[in-house]
Amino acid sequence: MDNSYVVGWGTLALINAGIAQGKNRSGLNWFLLSLILGPIGTLSLVLFDKK
Repeated sequence: MDNSYVVGWGTLALINAGIAQGKNRSGLNWFLLSLILGPIGTLSLVLFDKK
């Protein structure tokens, strides 16, 4: 696996954790979820509000 791909995916997961904390959600959970889902996690985090 290319190192830049891994760094990019990890950076995206950290960004998602920050967005999640800004929306009063668990940053750790979203970080771990983003490691699996990647951009799909970002899209769901940005588009869907917590009810």
